[in-house]
Amino acid sequence: MDISVVIPLYNEEESLSELVDWIGRVMKANALSYEVLLIDDGSRDNSWEIIRKLSESGPVVQGIRFRRNHGKAAALNVGFRHAKGDVVITMDADLQDSPEEIPELYRMIAKEGYDLVSGWKKNRKDPLSKTIPTRLFNRPTRMMSGIRLHDFNCGLKAYDRKVVQSIEVYGEMHRYIPVLAKQAGFERIGEKVVKHQARKYGSTKYGLERFMNGFLDLLTISFMTRFGKKPMHLFGLLGTFLFLIGLVIAGYLAYGRIFLSIYHMTERPLFYFGLLAMILGTLLFLAGFLGELISRNAPDRNKYFIEERTGHCADNQ
Repeated sequence: MDISVVIPLYNEEESLSELVDWIGRVMKANALSYEVLLIDDGSRDNSWEIIRKLSESGPVVQGIRFRRNHGKAAALNVGFRHAKGDVVITMDADLQDSPEEIPELYRMIAKEGYDLVSGWKKNRKDPLSKTIPTRLFNRPTRMMSGIRLHDFNCGLKAYDRKVVQSIEVYGEMHRYIPVLAKQAGFERIGEKVVKHQARKYGSTKYGLERFMNGFLDLLTISFMTRFGKKPMHLFGLLGTFLFLIGLVIAGYLAYGRIFLSIYHMTERPLFYFGLLAMILGTLLFLAGFLGELISRNAPDRNKYFIEERTGHCADNQ
């Protein structure tokens, strides 16, 4: 199978039939074999009934329904696990992403060798309540990840199947999938300007709260990427630094007391700053030590991403 189209959705009953028909016309015109995976994230309208009818018309459309709303990241993660295509395309269900972009995205993965291609909604048809927070997050994400993309949050993306099999998406981390892919060793990440259309039905499901959660997830990804398997490198370093500061302060105060006969050293604010630094330094060092113990005993401590095998290694995999 050439392409798996993974579409997470929540209360999008008006657009589903139109979107699936549009995808079908594009695939047929380009002679591409495909499947459409519709992931219903606990919709409260008639979305699931429509998905069931679409799936009954043939094997192309498949549906998965959550009992309750888990979020876009969870829907994508489940869709990735069920995708069978060589290239996986993700897009939103609200008709703002154009299926006409799929053939070129597929070509960039299958022919040009990209691991991941992210859409860039250069001329975006969204209200300021969505565009401004997105712009605020794109810049720090570029700086922290080193990935030069204009629009990390664009729902229209293409992946080599190996990428989606190697990453786990949760929380609000769907917007940072390129960062997760780079962490897993997939660094051939490209970008394509895509057409963005105004919402035809309903209203947006995303608010400012999700962008705040996304910022916290960015910090989580940054920490896990650099220190997830070596927490002592962060907490131990910070703890040692603070403890040494406290030790220097204590030495200075002791020198004043012993050699300069300054008797009220413990009443000075500097004494309490030094004591606090030593206590915090010890606690941070212990946190790093405990984190290291947990990391070294984790079930995935020796999980590594292997690109391919040859010889006897290939025979025994």
